[in-house]
Amino acid sequence: SKLTNLGHLEMTWQSSVHFHPLLVRILHKSRLRYYGKPEKTTDMPYQAYFEVADGSGMMSMVLWSSLCPEWYNSMKVGTVLLLEKYTVKDSYPFKTQPTPGDSQMKRFSTIEISLNVRNPSAKISLIPEEMVKPEWRLPEVKYRFITRSELDDLPHNYSCDVIGLVTFVGRAERARKRDHCEDFWLYRWAHAIDGTSDQPFILELFATSQPDMFERIHPMTYLVCTQMRVVRDLSENPSSTIYLTTSNESQIFITGWHKDQPYTKDTKVKNFIRWTKSLIEAYQMEKAVIGGYYPFPQPPDSFSDY
Repeated sequence: SKLTNLGHLEMTWQSSVHFHPLLVRILHKSRLRYYGKPEKTTDMPYQAYFEVADGSGMMSMVLWSSLCPEWYNSMKVGTVLLLEKYTVKDSYPFKTQPTPGDSQMKRFSTIEISLNVRNPSAKISLIPEEMVKPEWRLPEVKYRFITRSELDDLPHNYSCDVIGLVTFVGRAERARKRDHCEDFWLYRWAHAIDGTSDQPFILELFATSQPDMFERIHPMTYLVCTQMRVVRDLSENPSSTIYLTTSNESQIFITGWHKDQPYTKDTKVKNFIRWTKSLIEAYQMEKAVIGGYYPFPQPPDSFSDY
């Protein structure tokens, strides 16, 4: 069928009623959002954002309602989609923006693609990777992996991807989303080493829409975390330590889930795997820790300072 591209869509969407199919690759995937309220009777109040791209650039795509439980788990980073019967609307201005791995990629931020159950009913097709043709000019997924030795020089809020061997994982803890509300964030702390520094990555891992990963993080697993944000104490407290926290687009992968993920081609990932082959497993196991309370960042030395 006759295809269009994202660049052409942005220029012509206001004058079009029916849109030609799109062929795109998923570059980023947000956590699933539940927006149900007790006083509203919305059927399946779910929403998920994706950043999709073709040869012309990148645009946001939003999946609505019952399409989320049907498609969310199938739509992985790197998946190629053929989209038909979608709608186009002005983009939501307060949405989080992931940092693209390719800094040269053009971003179309004024509009977004909307996939709905009805009016019209979106048609979504997943294209297997072996059927993707070079002439489609779909961009590859690119990452911003850093090593632990590079972390100390990075600014606050810098976006990056990391891989490491887990040496500590804390218990799951809860924090209120807002004061005096009944909604909580679920998170846990973890340490991971990559052989480039004496210090581990300190990771604040909030529960994403991957409960199977979040619950199974344990020492000696190879942990990949994407779209992490650097957190520094900007008050220049000398006792504080730099750490990484998840963002809305973070994805977490552990041993057993790495096969066929796009990041396996990354040079720093290959270097890490090479380094792990030199480790003595029993020695690392002796140093591994799991569970317990992890007070971080460290509280001040005296109560008056606190």
